[in-house]
Amino acid sequence: MYALNEKVVYPGLGVAYINNIIKKQVAGHAVYFYELVFLHQDMTILVPIDNAQTVGMRKLSSRDSITEIFTLLAEPANPVMCEPLMSNWNKRNKGYKEKLQTGDPREICRIYRYLQHLSKRKELSFGEKDLLRQTELLLVEEVAEVRGIHEEMATDQIRKAISSRQQQGQP
Repeated sequence: MYALNEKVVYPGLGVAYINNIIKKQVAGHAVYFYELVFLHQDMTILVPIDNAQTVGMRKLSSRDSITEIFTLLAEPANPVMCEPLMSNWNKRNKGYKEKLQTGDPREICRIYRYLQHLSKRKELSFGEKDLLRQTELLLVEEVAEVRGIHEEMATDQIRKAISSRQQQGQP
């Protein structure tokens, strides 16, 4: 169970804090909800307390997990993922969306790393650019919160980790 004002991550949407715990009657039964207010979006959602884990809501990553993210960013992109003909964009995009919905920051990192790699090889489509922006934003929000830094600094750190790999001649 989470506490009021605790910061959590909601898959695909980012970092939010628990603003309230609300009791509502649903089909004649009392159901308790977390009221999540997102830090970087003008959005509030209700998540049933009993389903919070099922939908992928989780605590912020640890500092060690964030360090692991930077290690992943510095690794070469997976050659299997980088195969341009591995599938069409719709199939890849569906797979990316499924990974985003897990809320796993390592999976988000892998998608971001792959799209960054792909952007060096070709012009990204509108959908790819949008997904690159979304994955970067999700990573930036969590890195900034865990490290207690401004988002601009987190963005710089993430982009430097990717560019350092590219400067070493790695894909």
